Amino acid sequence: MKQACLNILLLMFGIMCSAQPVSDREYQVKAAFLFNFTQFVEWPPAALPQTGAALVIGILGENPFGKYLYEMISGEAANGHPLEVHQYKDVNEIKTCHILFINLPQAKMKEALTALKGQSILTVSDDNNFIQMGGMIRFVTKQNKIQIQIDPERAKDADLMISSKLLSVAEIVSPDNN
Repeated sequence: MKQACLNILLLMFGIMCSAQPVSDREYQVKAAFLFNFTQFVEWPPAALPQTGAALVIGILGENPFGKYLYEMISGEAANGHPLEVHQYKDVNEIKTCHILFINLPQAKMKEALTALKGQSILTVSDDNNFIQMGGMIRFVTKQNKIQIQIDPERAKDADLMISSKLLSVAEIVSPDNN
């Protein structure tokens, strides 16, 4: 199942690259990645304490996905948890969140990552310095392809377990080697 999701994601990327403007395609693919992260990351029981509790994908700052992320997760679930998208303007608004795409200026991003430290939230961004600032997954665009960099130690520090299948398609980095 998880491998099939990953294969579908990669196939979707190839199809989307030929039909739409670059920014639309790019954020459709990134939305698909966020959706698929729900299948390849395990949260500790305390982060999803009740069966049927929503797994929240949050966006902190400007929403670059438009309606794509909302449409993609509509009616979907991950391991028995319905998926929801929440939009946040400030890190202090976050009460429940499992995956957080951060789209803030670098100074505010650093503050947000500091505030989120120790919480079981998978942090994601496409900012060039995201891993160095304390983030877990960074989207990288190379030769019109979206790739991901992952700092698995940061995820482990947040009590998150990233599947080896996801790690196998990512560039493994740390703040020291990025």
